[in-house]
Amino acid sequence: MESITVFTPTYNRAYCLHQLYESLCRQSSSDFCWLIIDDGSTDNTNELINDWIEEDKIKIIYHHKTNGGMHTGYNVAYSLIETELNVCIDSDDYLTDDAIECILSTWREKGSNKYAGIVGLDATNDGIVLGENIPEGLEESTLEDLYHKYKVRGDKKLVYRTEIVKQFDKYPSYPGENLVPLGSLYLQIDKQYPLLCLNKVLCIVEYMEDGSTRNIFRQYRKSPRGFRYARQINLKHSNYWKVKFNSVVHYISHCLQLKDYKAILKNPYPILTLFLMPAGVLLNWYVISKSK
Repeated sequence: MESITVFTPTYNRAYCLHQLYESLCRQSSSDFCWLIIDDGSTDNTNELINDWIEEDKIKIIYHHKTNGGMHTGYNVAYSLIETELNVCIDSDDYLTDDAIECILSTWREKGSNKYAGIVGLDATNDGIVLGENIPEGLEESTLEDLYHKYKVRGDKKLVYRTEIVKQFDKYPSYPGENLVPLGSLYLQIDKQYPLLCLNKVLCIVEYMEDGSTRNIFRQYRKSPRGFRYARQINLKHSNYWKVKFNSVVHYISHCLQLKDYKAILKNPYPILTLFLMPAGVLLNWYVISKSK
């Protein structure tokens, strides 16, 4: 069996998925498989991937599911993956040519049951690291500490031990919504395991116009229950008051959008919630105005 699964949830991304496929074909190590979770695409994704499977350049596993959003693709992927490690590469991103080799060599040298996995770097097409590099000499850190204690900004590439992600509950699903923030799982993992730090660019990213990052206010409007769930996880597990303050404000906004007024004070910090109520009301108004 391969050592690592690269998994990709995708929806109607046949026009850009070739970049990732080509980068996987260029890998200096072939000790991986590519799991594609097709979230109900209506374009030619199926035909494209079947052509690649016939080429037989890399091992590809294709799974088609009913459309439900990226987090449901993660749920399916985690239920199917059998390799020791896994890493998600989005359909509009691609790997550096030695990414798999770097991940596996780092894990074989330093990995153990102590760690949840590895955190590495993302960069843009012109090689600029998103945010900052990991501080030199930092051997291990939780993801939350990396952002708030060490002040490292920007998306990072996460490689997890499969047995770790299988220990936690799946992302919840809410009727009519298609997004639950992925960080809600990462924070729960943080509470039990640190990550090995790899100061190396593993993934080249591009933020597409149809991606969730560029449409965050619209996503707030479309998936208020999913986002409220993530705020609840933050309030329960975060070690940082800045995160808790921010989560309370957003939690209020989501409750207002849902007209679930009784739930506003049903969180671990009701007094803080009362204090931050004006900020939550203003945020709700701002989200509505920005997402029109």
